[in-house]
Amino acid sequence: MGCGKTICNSVLIDLDGTLVDTAPDIVEAAGRMLEDLSMKPLQFKTVAGFIGRGVPNLVRLTLEASGLEPSVEQYRAEALFHRHYRVLNGRFSGVFPGVPAGLAALRAGGYRLACVTNKPERLASQLLDLTGLANAFDVLVGGDTIAQMKPDPGPIHHACRMLESGVAGSVMVGDSGVDVAAARAAGIPVFIMRYGYAGPGGPESLGCDGVLGSLEDLPDFLTWGNPLTASRHNNLRRN
Repeated sequence: MGCGKTICNSVLIDLDGTLVDTAPDIVEAAGRMLEDLSMKPLQFKTVAGFIGRGVPNLVRLTLEASGLEPSVEQYRAEALFHRHYRVLNGRFSGVFPGVPAGLAALRAGGYRLACVTNKPERLASQLLDLTGLANAFDVLVGGDTIAQMKPDPGPIHHACRMLESGVAGSVMVGDSGVDVAAARAAGIPVFIMRYGYAGPGGPESLGCDGVLGSLEDLPDFLTWGNPLTASRHNNLRRN
């Protein structure tokens, strides 16, 4: 499935686990938060598995995994997490291979681009600046830009309004079930990066429209009438 019978004109792209490997920063901030609460940090893979549904959810799951009661510690813990993450944001993160070239190819192809993330908008903007990706995007929708965040379709609809493009001509690119659920709720195709934070079942378990090994694969895959489309679709699911 590409963009159905409609030529895509807008691409909405997640941030954490899709454009940038932010897990090292997030896990470190969560560990420092727990130490402030007199608890030991959790294993890296445990906290990394909590990424994708916003800070409140990540903090709640981290507290629960540490044996703490979120109803008692949530407010304080979120404040601690944000304090540490503001300092750590971008320090240990790295842009995934193929992302700069993929974004450049999409821009050259005339697509309008929006970064749609559950990360707070200010932190997302800071990270995009630090990684040199900010200028690739026409629009940024963060987890606190509107009242809803993914998997609610609201951020997708908001991004499309800001891009002045129809939802029907848009496609979502992400790395987790949250992105798939948001795209499905909005009624648009969704592609998942193989290297992201898909969880133990892997990207193939998420019911997406294609699995991408690199963002560089996307432009050709979205091109209407491209003779490579059918074979590329099959290859994307295998690679």
